[in-house]
Amino acid sequence: MTKVHPNAATAAGAVAAAAPSAAAAVEEEKGEAVSLTVWRRSLLFNGKGFTVFDCKGNLVYRVETYGGGSPREVVLMDADGHGLLTIRRKKLSLADEWLIYDGDAAASPSAAAPPKRFTARRHVSLRPTRSLAHLSPARRPSCSTDAGAAPSCRYDVEGSYAGRSLDVFASSVSGGEQRRRVATVCQKEAAVGPDVFCLVVQPGFEPALAMAVVILLDQMNAS
Repeated sequence: MTKVHPNAATAAGAVAAAAPSAAAAVEEEKGEAVSLTVWRRSLLFNGKGFTVFDCKGNLVYRVETYGGGSPREVVLMDADGHGLLTIRRKKLSLADEWLIYDGDAAASPSAAAPPKRFTARRHVSLRPTRSLAHLSPARRPSCSTDAGAAPSCRYDVEGSYAGRSLDVFASSVSGGEQRRRVATVCQKEAAVGPDVFCLVVQPGFEPALAMAVVILLDQMNAS
């Protein structure tokens, strides 16, 4: 099998040897697309999840889950295990709906729950379509008058997760901005199988959020 993590001698050593600032370096990348290698496998024995490397082979993100089936809550972590985003399936929902929070939602006391960033829904249609999911920003209070806030975007995911061919498009909630592609999932050039693929993130889009979209599609396909 083609080597997935070139800077790590063993899977266990990848966690210990990863540079602490690897995730921060990816987040701070400006002016050019960020290319990540996603491995649909946990570095821990008997675990399930994802391991994500940058173009230099440094460990950037990881996801570790246990047990069978599709967990209702998944935490995207940096190389040191700090929670960055939580993807949680909403209970008692008439539609397939997920919530995306900042940080590790389970580690926060209920009185100080982390802010909810997006609500995600599976696209449902009786006709053949490339649309898979939609992410809408968390609702802001109607009394908000923060004119300096960045425009809120919604995101649409199209393609085939099973074929590892996805596009993420951003558009302004107000409709005044043209839709643009902000991230792409594609197969690796080498024949490494469906569990290793590329995630390319365009400038201005948060790589951690792009990876959260990958986790979300994985959850939707497993449910």
